[in-house]
Amino acid sequence: MSQNIERSIRDLREMDTLASGKSPIHAVSAGAKLLVTVVYILTVVSFDKYRMSSLLFMIFYPAVLFAVSGISVSTCFYKLRFMLPLVLAVGIFNPIMDRTPAAAVGSFTITAGMISMLTLMMKGVFSLTASFLLMATTRIEALCGALRKIHVPSMPVTLLLLTYRYAAVLAEEANVMTQAYSLRAPGQKGIHYSAWGSFLGQLLLRSMDRAEELHASMLLRGYHGEFHYAQGRGSSAGDVLYAALWCAFCAAARCVNLTQLLGSVLMR
Repeated sequence: MSQNIERSIRDLREMDTLASGKSPIHAVSAGAKLLVTVVYILTVVSFDKYRMSSLLFMIFYPAVLFAVSGISVSTCFYKLRFMLPLVLAVGIFNPIMDRTPAAAVGSFTITAGMISMLTLMMKGVFSLTASFLLMATTRIEALCGALRKIHVPSMPVTLLLLTYRYAAVLAEEANVMTQAYSLRAPGQKGIHYSAWGSFLGQLLLRSMDRAEELHASMLLRGYHGEFHYAQGRGSSAGDVLYAALWCAFCAAARCVNLTQLLGSVLMR
């Protein structure tokens, strides 16, 4: 159990390392990347469940970001390893529920349920990948600053910032308690169910103590409900161009079957 907690702490710190990169994508303002991500996800989920060929071209956006940012695809899938199975399970029963023939490859019949299942899976994977790329190329302070610029209330933004920033602190407290428990119960795997209540209660009390210390230190440094250092820089002409080009791409991909268009051009 202690190894799992340490792995979680390491994953959180690795996300901060990724977000501190120096690629051209990292240099784009958080507001522009947030806008593009929201538009991209809305475009992806708006496709009809049978338009798999049109949706396929939406892979162009994450492919470009992976190439330019220097973040590997394997890193993305490793970070999302717990969520991807849930996303891939969406629509898994569609081939059973919808057996209407849609196409045939030799003697194999492709049903509408198979197409809708693959489309739903692609929607989930694309949306998760876009969200990961946003977090992996944008520091949390800059992202929260972008949320405040579009007038998201300060309370949820502050909660998001503190939860992300101090989740590792909570995990470290749980790791210390787990190691202390293992020293008092050598040879025992995990925490016995009879100690779960007291363990969680102690973790809650320790977390409350750390939270009070944190809040006191914030007040001493002049905190009055707003993180002024998280406001970030303004948008440049490059940021506007970045957002405009990707929003235009999403609009074109939604209105025109770019995959079919590209295929017809290549077949000439």
